[in-house]
Amino acid sequence: MTRDLQNIQTRHRLISIDALRGLVMLFMLVDHARETIYLHMQVSDPMDAGSVDPGLFFTRLLSSICAPAFVFLTGLSAYLYGQFHSRQETSLFLLKRGLFLMLLEITVIGFAWTGQFPPEKFYLQVIWAIGVSMVALAGLIHLPRLLLLVITVLIIAGHNLLDSISFEPGTVLYIPWAMLHEKVFFDIGFGMQAKTTYPVLAWIGVISFGYIIGPWFGKQVNTDERLKNLIRYGLAMLAAFIVIRTLNVYGDKPWIVYDNALQTTMAFLNLTKYPPSLLFLLSTLGVSFILLAHFEKAQQGSWVIEKMAILGGAPMFFYILHLYVLKILYLVALLLFGKTKGAYYGVDHLYMVWVWSVALIVPLYYPSAWFADLKSRRRDIRWLRYF
Repeated sequence: MTRDLQNIQTRHRLISIDALRGLVMLFMLVDHARETIYLHMQVSDPMDAGSVDPGLFFTRLLSSICAPAFVFLTGLSAYLYGQFHSRQETSLFLLKRGLFLMLLEITVIGFAWTGQFPPEKFYLQVIWAIGVSMVALAGLIHLPRLLLLVITVLIIAGHNLLDSISFEPGTVLYIPWAMLHEKVFFDIGFGMQAKTTYPVLAWIGVISFGYIIGPWFGKQVNTDERLKNLIRYGLAMLAAFIVIRTLNVYGDKPWIVYDNALQTTMAFLNLTKYPPSLLFLLSTLGVSFILLAHFEKAQQGSWVIEKMAILGGAPMFFYILHLYVLKILYLVALLLFGKTKGAYYGVDHLYMVWVWSVALIVPLYYPSAWFADLKSRRRDIRWLRYF
């Protein structure tokens, strides 16, 4: 097999991966637009199906796939990176990029959210979780594959057994446990606090899962076999979600039956993200598998999938860009219209969140496409790989 043919087949596999990444980035844009101009309508985690507006519920629900897909694809991409590099090189890359992402979260990304540097509060969010997960994966890839599989299954399926464990502030294990499995604030000195918005234990399981699935996208696996695996396991995860959720005994907070079908459906789909429950991961990763299969099958000649794949080729660039664009637009709106919703500037109707999101797609696409092309052309600029 010639190197050109290998490159073509590799790119064929990566289009579906980048297309899924691009799609969830658009979902993320909607959710962050909601947090920018509709924050006065707060939603809890999990959302209260008995009180939240259905439109807001399903808008928020749409973004549920974002973090699981991002983290899973990071693990998958790590495996593909390892096809052309030694295990030591792959481990070092994961370690360096993970530490870079952690630094990025508490500086550039944190400033986009708070407008303060240094901030009074550090929010350790999804980029932090991805960074820590990459650092963990840098070590985990040296384990025997079967042992890594066992650890991954135990984390994803069993971490909800740890939900009742908690430690008092000031005790030795309070901060380490918060980092792993509990969403809390803790003091870090100098009058500052940090919040473990994304406790990392479950996400380490997700990134390991992506790495384990990596061989499905190997050079030796044909498209039909990959499609069969993605659809089979995607449907199996969704079926497991439905069965376990119906039993209502494990994997998330219990759901209740309301007087109407809509609210009952909302309650059934209402899952915990911080940290992600077993049922949250089964449902979102199941959907991710089905979408990957769809993009793999439909990519030939699809203009939409091609554009999403281009967008997904520069995920960190897009992430940072959209946060700052939303922040600037919010500050301009605040200057022009003032605080229209208590302490915030906000809009009256949810549909404006969608208007803002759709209006921003093209302005965000072209810079991201330029950067993705730069990454592809200038492989000699090593730091570009981190974006």
